Amino acid sequence: MAENTADPARTPAGEAAPTAVLTVLTTIDAREKADALARGAIAARLAACAQISGPVTSVYRWQGEVVSEREWQVLLKTTAVRFDALAAHLRAAHDYDTPEIIATPVSHGDPAYLAWVHDETQPQ
Repeated sequence: MAENTADPARTPAGEAAPTAVLTVLTTIDAREKADALARGAIAARLAACAQISGPVTSVYRWQGEVVSEREWQVLLKTTAVRFDALAAHLRAAHDYDTPEIIATPVSHGDPAYLAWVHDETQPQ
């Protein structure tokens, strides 16, 4: 059986699919900073919605040391077309040297919700 390697967020030519929706995850070390990241992305129409969860405990290797930190997760809903702008916004607004910015394609969803995400992320 052939493996399906198609990316639902990309066209066959590798461009962002105009209607593809993504969830984008980032983390930050303070609730107030998470609020600012979320609000900034929504205000700039780079995401339609953001959910903040936390605190969570993140364990990772940084500069040769294993560290454990309390963080807040911010999960943003956007379109594939807006991902690059959202990622640039998160990098600029973030105070981490290497912020987590991970996008996951939404393979299925309520059509009305997905349309809302698309509408809310259109540049004005």
